[in-house]
Amino acid sequence: MNDHDFHNRQITQLSIKETPKGRYLSFEASFLKTFLDSYTRFHFCILERGTEDPVRFSAKRKHCEDESMDLLEGDFPLEPHLMNLKPGVFWDLYLVGIINDEEEYKYTRIKAGMEDIRLHSFPYQEHLFIPYRTKKGNVSFKLSPSAPISMIEDLKLTDDGMIKLNGYAVYIPEAQGNVEVVSKRLVITNNMNEEETFIPLQNEIRHDLTERYAAGGEDYSSSGFYGEFTPASLPIGSSNNYYKFYIEVSIPTSDGVQHIRSQRLKFQPRNATSRYQECTLKLKSSTYKLRLKPTKKSNFLTVRIYQYKPLRQLAGKAKRFVLRVKQGKTVKRAYKSSFILLGKLPAKKKQVVFESFLGKQYSCNPRAIYEYMLEHYPEYDMYWSIDPRSAGVFKGKGLKTINRFSIPWLFKMARSKYWVSNSRLPLWIPKPKHTTYLQTWHGTPLKRLAADMDQVLMPGTNTEKYKRNFLNESSRWDYLISPNRYSSEIFARAFGFEKDMIESGYPRNDFLHNANNAETMNSLKERLDLPLDKKVILYAPTWRDNEFYAKGKYKFNLKLELDKMQEELGDEYIVLLRMHYLIAENLDITPFAGFAYDVSHHTDISELYLISDLLITDYSSVFFDYANLGRPMIFYVYDIENYRDTLRGFYFDFEAQAPGPLVKTTEDVIRHIQHPDPASQANFDAFYQKFCYLEDGEASKRVVEKVFKTK
Repeated sequence: MNDHDFHNRQITQLSIKETPKGRYLSFEASFLKTFLDSYTRFHFCILERGTEDPVRFSAKRKHCEDESMDLLEGDFPLEPHLMNLKPGVFWDLYLVGIINDEEEYKYTRIKAGMEDIRLHSFPYQEHLFIPYRTKKGNVSFKLSPSAPISMIEDLKLTDDGMIKLNGYAVYIPEAQGNVEVVSKRLVITNNMNEEETFIPLQNEIRHDLTERYAAGGEDYSSSGFYGEFTPASLPIGSSNNYYKFYIEVSIPTSDGVQHIRSQRLKFQPRNATSRYQECTLKLKSSTYKLRLKPTKKSNFLTVRIYQYKPLRQLAGKAKRFVLRVKQGKTVKRAYKSSFILLGKLPAKKKQVVFESFLGKQYSCNPRAIYEYMLEHYPEYDMYWSIDPRSAGVFKGKGLKTINRFSIPWLFKMARSKYWVSNSRLPLWIPKPKHTTYLQTWHGTPLKRLAADMDQVLMPGTNTEKYKRNFLNESSRWDYLISPNRYSSEIFARAFGFEKDMIESGYPRNDFLHNANNAETMNSLKERLDLPLDKKVILYAPTWRDNEFYAKGKYKFNLKLELDKMQEELGDEYIVLLRMHYLIAENLDITPFAGFAYDVSHHTDISELYLISDLLITDYSSVFFDYANLGRPMIFYVYDIENYRDTLRGFYFDFEAQAPGPLVKTTEDVIRHIQHPDPASQANFDAFYQKFCYLEDGEASKRVVEKVFKTK
């Protein structure tokens, strides 16, 4: 590697070493000295994804040519640990830093850089042990069936549309030894049909691959390839055509020749200027644009061929330019200045703007307050602030809506006497002096909040910044709703809130008391197209702060084994799956049709509470609300040690005071559903008296009479 290629937390060398004691994973990684100096000591670890049992090994610090960096080297003995690695299981590489003498650990992923570390793979138990680079650029390991490890390194698009490419396709068999590759071909699929295009490839000698990667005597010198093709050889069906690429190698077998296909072909050019190429060409008497590039996260080669219409292209560019301008700092400053000026105008004293979960839902406490006011105080002019991407949620409900951050939104927010929200508003929006800001919040606290959090693991922020921004936001609140005395004490401290706390119970729970009847429940089930003759289990877990794809996009791995649930309970029950709104994934529950239903996008969870006979949750605050119904609850807490001790921490002894059994396996969930343990409900009465004693169906009335000064 070059002298200038040292980056923080990035692999600089990796190899598999064969020793008399077995194989070792040997590597070096570069780190900023300031980063390493922040720890008392450190070591590496391999952690099986989804578990909490790391395998630790030493990290030796050594000098780096770059004076701002240091190197850490480590040797991980693959035996006997390889025996525990099963196909489909992933190992992740971490540096573990010990921050102080109290053994406070911080786990940091190691980056892979751009070198194709997959070429260090080796056969193990009829599979390949593969080091690889994740979508986020981290180092991980897995066992997978043998397939060509392929890469395009050079690609040229000529003016007449000819695509010329070369790279390598290394085939490592599932058993020791070399296998002769008879031929290679490029396989191209499209987005229109199942037709595949095959392009023969020429062999190129690549001694460099053997020298760099073949530590066990393998010969990769015949793994290079070269090929070329034109768009005329591809199916052109629609006005917008996309193509994906694979390599197939052919190897001799006792029955003839076997074709083995690679995963989707990656494009990692030696010359960065060749990453994005395009040209204009004539196809079928029409003008087309041909564009090739790697995908953003995985570097897969993608080719797009689309009809070129100059006016439409110009309009698209203009639209994108306007969007960039809108999102720029200059426009934001102008918007803020306009907001301040409009905020100096007299307030519209009967005007209210409501918002729920950043404008994505018509739900929760803001909805309950709105509907109470609509019935009892219709003279108020009430608007809903909505995210335009969620506009469908608000259609057909007779609501007056305004798109967040639009010009009408600016006027309404700046002139309104009241704001009602259950989550934070952007700090760059100044609150006018005449505005009363009612913060309803959205849950009884179990997990530590804001200033009480020891460490913040959310993307796009850090602990200090998160707490600072939160306290700046809470300083703007004039009223804060609390469901009980317990919450009031925590909110005051965690939010730094010193103004008017309304200890009223949650308005959203009025519905659970006022609509708890068979007619309403059956009507809701019919609207959701649910069977009326089966009991309903609601599974509503929380999100994990440290499981995310990117800022604002969280992930969740469904740990509840639906196949076992369906087998044991399917005759009597159905399961509703309600994921937290921060989790961006869609669930694939197709195999469980008729038993499991994804209701993650049903905005009002109170309706789901009402139709459910049983709640399964974990650390989500939903159980505080569900307790109002007096129905059974089961707490599926498979990762409680990590969640309690590492991620958020709890305000009270959850394990001792939870109003239902705590279980860690699907089998135990099923057992408690089929054979409820009366002893496990012993905590319920004490829990209800502590957290639900204010809930009586009239919380909305108490809040409105307090805030809006109505007679």
